Amino acid sequence: MKFEKKVIAIFSLIMMLILAACSGADETASGGEGQSGASGDKKVIGVSLQNFSDEFRIYMIEAMEEEEKNHPEFEFLYADAQNDSAKQMNQVENFITQQVDAIIFTPVDTIAAVDILARVNEAGIPIIVSNQTFDGVEEATAYVGSESIQSGLLQIEEVVKLLDGKGNVAIMHGQMGHEAEIKRTEGNKQIIAENPEMEVVLEDTGEWNREKGLTLMENWLNTGKQIDAVVANNDEMAIGAIMALEAAGKLDETVVAGIDATPAALKLVKEGKLDVTVFQDAVGQGVGSIQTAVKAANGESVEDVIVPYQLVTKENVEEYLAKYE
Repeated sequence: MKFEKKVIAIFSLIMMLILAACSGADETASGGEGQSGASGDKKVIGVSLQNFSDEFRIYMIEAMEEEEKNHPEFEFLYADAQNDSAKQMNQVENFITQQVDAIIFTPVDTIAAVDILARVNEAGIPIIVSNQTFDGVEEATAYVGSESIQSGLLQIEEVVKLLDGKGNVAIMHGQMGHEAEIKRTEGNKQIIAENPEMEVVLEDTGEWNREKGLTLMENWLNTGKQIDAVVANNDEMAIGAIMALEAAGKLDETVVAGIDATPAALKLVKEGKLDVTVFQDAVGQGVGSIQTAVKAANGESVEDVIVPYQLVTKENVEEYLAKYE
């Protein structure tokens, strides 16, 4: 009797495992942190972004999600790399394992991006590089975004005008190794080098973050060095710098410049606290990335979509505020 019960128990366990395996075969793996599972009835596009946290990225994601509604035959899996290139590699490998129909990819850093791109190409999956370019991006199916160096050039050219071509500049870098950090700074320094009475006296990273930009600016103020302009790789760090300068009573004597033209930054431009920003079209890049990925997943030919940067000052800020209404 005991033997028969044991046999029945073993048989029941085997049947449970078989049923579980069959059930699992019909499901698509969810992929990992920050991703949702895909149903088997739709084509699938994986989206791996460097982070979900900065304000520009939030608007870009919102634009993507709005554009998704025009493509109900697709399911989109979003993955937040949290500025970690190893995490992003795992997320993209997961998309490859799931055999998604296309991938949208905003790289965390330019070195790991080359390897990620090679792996996706080897798997034969269309890959759309979005927002940030890098050496080797031409191997992608398409690039959708802007040319980062252009924003750095537009930004610093306006700062040069405001300083009459002379003065000490402090540069706030974004996350080191990011394509935007490298190219925006390169654009800044290219123009500064053309103006012999201008000099970069301080530079460090604020990692795209408002609070870190504030702390960095406080540290710079404590050095006692003369700072005539703070040129930040993005608006969030520029806003942090404004907060520190305002608290120290030095904002009126310091030019502050950012990039992205987020709503918070535009408000400060209107108030006269942020002198310069550069509009990066989050909506255009988000929508363009989704549309291009859908075409590629459907086997259609695609090409690069270049979204130009635009200079924003107090004179034209109302035009850009209207874009967010």
